[in-house]
Parts: sequence; structure tokens; C-alpha cells
Amino acid sequence: MRSSDRPLEGWVAVVTGGARGIGLATATALRSRGARVAIGDVDEEAVHAAADSLGPDVVAGRLDVTDPNSFAAFVAHVEREIGSLDVLVNNAGIMPVGPMLDEPHAVARRVVDINLMGCMTGMKLALPGMLERRRGHVLNVASAAGRSPVPGGASYCATKAAIVALTETARVEFAGRGVDFTCVMPSFTRTDLITGTRVTRFIPAVTAAAVGEAIARAVVRRRPDVYVPAVVGPMLRMQPLLGRRLRDAVNRFIGADRSFLDIDHAARRDYDARIRGERRAS
Repeated sequence: MRSSDRPLEGWVAVVTGGARGIGLATATALRSRGARVAIGDVDEEAVHAAADSLGPDVVAGRLDVTDPNSFAAFVAHVEREIGSLDVLVNNAGIMPVGPMLDEPHAVARRVVDINLMGCMTGMKLALPGMLERRRGHVLNVASAAGRSPVPGGASYCATKAAIVALTETARVEFAGRGVDFTCVMPSFTRTDLITGTRVTRFIPAVTAAAVGEAIARAVVRRRPDVYVPAVVGPMLRMQPLLGRRLRDAVNRFIGADRSFLDIDHAARRDYDARIRGERRAS
């Protein structure tokens, strides 16, 4: 551990969308560093099973991030059980893919409600206490897709770009008041979200565990931006300097222009049903 690293022993961390994927991996990584962890998810059965897999000290409960009352009740439950929030990881999100004009309005609205409004609701609930105690860390899981165009992912990209802006704005607005902010931008991550899509060339898909570890390190080291894999950071920062024509040519070369358009619908059937609310969504 570096001298500037902070210990997380006893810190209370809440992770949304914690039943599976990046959320569960993040809870695992934070708990391994001594944090007291709570995971929430709209899939109540799955989130309790996930908590059981982590250990008896993990708090779990149903959390619908689109419902402010559900979010507030979950936070109150966590604070009664294990204490005031020190870390909030806004991870819950869904990713429908395919041509923008084929996406039903109800699906686009659901993406905004979960990915963006859920994140804002969590921040508004967690920040007052963190600011009062002058201690806390908010981590918002965006995506590399929030910094670069990905055809076939218009609603997803739009919400993730909004999260990038939201996180940076909060960092500036609340600077010097004891709360850190981190924007997490993974590339393709091997979770249900990318089922049936085409991974880009030359940038390997990462595991949920790798993203979870990167998030935990960001809390320990107070990093404002996290890219997974790390090589994505320089690539995204360089894109505005290339100009649109060269950027688009690079994206075509690595296959990013077709990743969310050339999809296996049969492989995504179960996931698509879940995020449309036909089954329990994560």
C-alpha cells in the first residue's frame, strides 16, 4: 500500500445493481479491503443469493433505482444495520442495443430512468450526510461508450455521457468539502450486457472482477477517472484531437461501428426480456 492510500477498514459501502456482474465484483473487492458492504438490486432473490455468497456480514435488499422511495428506504435500512454511508457505487444499469429507430420509446425511457436518474437519485440521497461528515466517496459507473460514439447504442451512450458530465460537475461543485468523486469508464466487460454483441478488435474484453478491483483501487487512491482496461484512457483522450473523420476511420478499423448493430438476437433474448421488465432486471 502506498503512503497516500487510505484504509477502508470499517467504511460502509453501498453498491447498486449488486446481484451480479460489475456490482457483485465491486462488492467483493471492497469487502476484501475491509469495507462493510451493502448490495441492492431490483432482483431480490438474486441479490440475497449474492450476499450469501459473499458472507453473513453483507447487507442485501431489494432496490429499484427508478423509485426514489425504494432508494431512500434501502439507504435507511443500510444505515440502521451497519452505519452511515461512506462509499456509494452507482452501478445499476441496462444496455439495449440495435438501431436507434427500432428502439421503443418505453425502452429508451427505461434506460434513462435506470442509468441516469437512478444515479442522480443515489447521489442526492448519499451526499447530504457525506458533506455533513466531510467524508465520503461517490463512484458512478459510466462507460467508454460515454466518451465515444457507438452506433446501435444511442440511448446507452447518451446516458453514460451524461454520467461523465454529472460526475465531473459534482466533483467541481463540491470541491474541498471532503467528498471524492470518481467516474468509472470500462470498455467491453464480460457480463450479460454484451451478450450477442461483437467485441472490438485490439481491445480485449475485460472481466467484471477487473472492473471491481479498479473501482476498489479508485476508492483507496481517490482517483477521479478510472478506465478499464487502462489503455482505453489515452485512446479516448486522444479522439477529440483526431477530428471526426480520422476518429470514425479508427472506429471502423477496430469494429466499433458495428459492435452494437451486428448482434445475435437469439443470444440476447433472455437479457433483453429482463431489461424490458418482462423479467427481473439487474
